[in-house]
Amino acid sequence: MLKIHHLNNSRSQRVLWLLEELALAYEIVPYQRDAQTNLAPESLKKIHPLGKSPVLEDGGQVVIESGAIVEYIVRRHGQGRLAPAESSPEWPRYLQLMHYAEGSAMLPVMLKLYTSRLGEAGAPLAPRIQSEIENHFGWLDGLLASSPWFVGRELSAADIQLSFPIQAARMLHGLQKLPNLAGFLERAQARPAYKRALERGGPYAFD
Repeated sequence: MLKIHHLNNSRSQRVLWLLEELALAYEIVPYQRDAQTNLAPESLKKIHPLGKSPVLEDGGQVVIESGAIVEYIVRRHGQGRLAPAESSPEWPRYLQLMHYAEGSAMLPVMLKLYTSRLGEAGAPLAPRIQSEIENHFGWLDGLLASSPWFVGRELSAADIQLSFPIQAARMLHGLQKLPNLAGFLERAQARPAYKRALERGGPYAFD
């Protein structure tokens, strides 16, 4: 059985959503953030030296990085679901968005989070960070102008992977000017598999 080391309020929530969409059997090993520092507990380092979540165990295989975990699960256990065939014209778009979620979209959001904690010291960076958030998430919003999902007309793992950056952007930036992204989150959060993942994973601040 797949085992997911799940930290509250983290990227691992989308892995639970993926597992529920694929109706795979899995076990959750839960971890809680430190109440003072909001960091992951030291006990996660027993699973992997970086001490980050999510971590997937599949037999003797340990996989880190949520994007790699999503791809691993889809390829090893998805049986063709939630991803276009590599021969499909949609495959390049799918592949780009899978990597874009963490490679580009999350960076300005994380910068906004960290600089907001610096007060006036972070103010000089604020305009550039704001511009990058508007640039990246404005582009994503445009991709949904004629489709409910990012790759074709059906949910894919790329949607699941992009959900966390979009939820983080909603929390830190707001989606008032990005109606397509707001609608995307409404559709995602209405899915039965998404709701089951919340029930199993526990309270999730980004929901």
